[in-house]
Amino acid sequence: MSNREEFLTWVRSVLWDAEVAVHNGDAGPRRAIWSRNDPVTVLGAWKNASGQQELDELFAHLAESFSDCTSYEFELLEAEVLGDAAYTVGFEHTSASVDGVQRTYTLRATQIYRREDDAWKVAHRHGSAPPE
Repeated sequence: MSNREEFLTWVRSVLWDAEVAVHNGDAGPRRAIWSRNDPVTVLGAWKNASGQQELDELFAHLAESFSDCTSYEFELLEAEVLGDAAYTVGFEHTSASVDGVQRTYTLRATQIYRREDDAWKVAHRHGSAPPE
């Protein structure tokens, strides 16, 4: 299996599971796949974060806001692995309760990953609503 195939298997399993978990109110799996080494950054659709403390606060806020995920799909447009770094670009299609109100929405998501101790970790995320 190539490095790219191995990475995409991780994206379609571990990363996917972590995203479903956070949309069900559990930030633990998402936090587990994020790097504990700075720099880590989020330019989020609702809130930004830089550094470990802000990242923990952001993930706690998301877990408090989300529940009842009925659907999550990551429409991968592009991915590449370059040594110990990788990126993904795609659309996240989600149906979940946000602050108790069921919503269905799509975000454009770009993420940067780095391999740390033979495991992929997220180092940066940019998520935003696509243009109308």
